[in-house]
Amino acid sequence: MASIRNRLIFIAILVSMALWGLRPREVSIGTAADGTDSTETRWGLKLGLDLQGGMHLAIEIDESAGPVTNPEDAIDRVETVIRSRVDEFGVAEPLIQKVGNKRLIIQLPGISDPARAKQIIERSAFLEFRITDMQGQFEASLERIDRALERAGVVVGDEAESRRVARTRIEQILGAATDTTAHSADSAAIFSRFLNQGQLPGEFLVAEEDVPRVTQLIEHPEFQRNMPRGFDLRWGREPMSRGGRMYRGLYAVESRPIITGDRLADAQAQLDPVFNQAVVNFQLTRAGGRIFGRATLEHVNDYMAIILDGRVQGQPPIIRSQIRRNGQIELGNTSIQAAQDLALVLRAGALPAPIRIVEERTVGASLGEDSIRAGRLAGAVAIGLVIAIMAVYYRRAGLLAIVALGFYVLFTLGGLATLNATLTLPGLAGFVLSLGLAVDANVLIFERIREELALNRSPRVAVESGFDRAMPAIIDGNLTTMITAAFLFWFGTGPVKGFAVTLIIGIMASLVTAVFVTKTLFLIWLQRKSAAAELSI
Repeated sequence: MASIRNRLIFIAILVSMALWGLRPREVSIGTAADGTDSTETRWGLKLGLDLQGGMHLAIEIDESAGPVTNPEDAIDRVETVIRSRVDEFGVAEPLIQKVGNKRLIIQLPGISDPARAKQIIERSAFLEFRITDMQGQFEASLERIDRALERAGVVVGDEAESRRVARTRIEQILGAATDTTAHSADSAAIFSRFLNQGQLPGEFLVAEEDVPRVTQLIEHPEFQRNMPRGFDLRWGREPMSRGGRMYRGLYAVESRPIITGDRLADAQAQLDPVFNQAVVNFQLTRAGGRIFGRATLEHVNDYMAIILDGRVQGQPPIIRSQIRRNGQIELGNTSIQAAQDLALVLRAGALPAPIRIVEERTVGASLGEDSIRAGRLAGAVAIGLVIAIMAVYYRRAGLLAIVALGFYVLFTLGGLATLNATLTLPGLAGFVLSLGLAVDANVLIFERIREELALNRSPRVAVESGFDRAMPAIIDGNLTTMITAAFLFWFGTGPVKGFAVTLIIGIMASLVTAVFVTKTLFLIWLQRKSAAAELSI
């Protein structure tokens, strides 16, 4: 009796653990438009991309702009950054896996906003803080740049028309025209005619329709050759309205940043209570705070451009006093969700190399429902046939095996949920296969018991001997299958891994149920006098 009681206690513990793993829980599914975390209740067992739908992406290192040093190391670091971003985005069970040396596979099951997820994955998130051209060195070089472009044979439309357009734009800009714009109006300035003086040092305004042409001029070799040493040009992130027209900010900034985003410790989005605009508050590491503090102390009353992925975020703020570890990025009319996405990618870090999407698929929910329906049907048919055969062929002993199979199903699903595994369509195949192995173990035991009964052994002795004699064959068969599944898991990818994981957990559950649970049920049954006298098997 004590032995049976201990067995029942152990089975109860296993059942409790399985039910705990399968319990419903709140899962984050992203951030709502109002800034709150969006969650939903899900059961512990997670479904893969092929069962619940979602997004499939394949990305590679983009070397179109030039070769990347050590692409194998770069893709490893890209994997780390993207994994951090996806985890914070709230995908319940993403699959992020390296294939070969240059490709990364990303599967996001159950994703509700594929476009947003794609944008977060693609974003470089390279953050820089640079001082603007406080001494006007770029402005002083405009005449030299114009002459260099003219000598290179660069022509921009009709000369007289260009002068007229330049004068018109100057008049529309708030404030008086500077020497730069006067030069644009009074001469055949090839580049500077497009510029209008901004309100800050190093800031210029370019009509939105002229941005493509100005970009081409900036990329011209002669332009780059005559740029002041130590300065770069960066476009503003969003156009701005001046005098009823749309302009894009063009900023001359120092080439050397005072600090970059790799010194960032944290970033959080919120709404500015004064202007009701989205902002991202950031905090630097201790080392970054020391560097930033020294640099900002040297540049008090200078303007500092906050540059993300090569674009200036808003108007550069003025440094009123020393800034140490905390700061703020103003995002203007950006939504709070976009601010939260920016904070997310800043926390995860910048991509170490540019990437490009080489394959993109969206799996619809209908496909997942069809797969689930087909998997349920296959599982139901398999279980139904097993129950029928066991009950008919092994009679009452077969009914004990059927009860044990119920425990097997509970233990397998609970084990998958406890290990945070994902159930895929190949995983369902592994589940059905391990069910067959569990039945096979019972068949071996029952046949051994029949052999013992044929030798006129008592039911109790036959059961004990049958389990003992069947044990080596059961362990050998399950162990070899488990080793094969382990190799599949180690060397396989994607669906193959899902199959292997489910098969391994199923084998472990089948061993417990066939050897331990079934024997416990036999021992309970044999306590009855009628069963002890005659075993129905």
